[in-house]
Amino acid sequence: MARGGLKSSESRFAAYVDGLVSVIGHKDRAQPLRDYCAGLMLPCERKSVEPIAAVTAPGRVAAQH
Repeated sequence: MARGGLKSSESRFAAYVDGLVSVIGHKDRAQPLRDYCAGLMLPCERKSVEPIAAVTAPGRVAAQH
């Protein structure tokens, strides 16, 4: 994939997640939602909340979980 295509995909994904964030109702839920969505896209073996938290915020797994 060309470099421009990757940037386009990243910006489209960010816009999509921003749309989700706009309807969740609480600002304190925005970053965890962004982390969760990004975690779903990462090459992790398990896609449940705890493994995603371990990858997206290793120093705050308990808080993220």
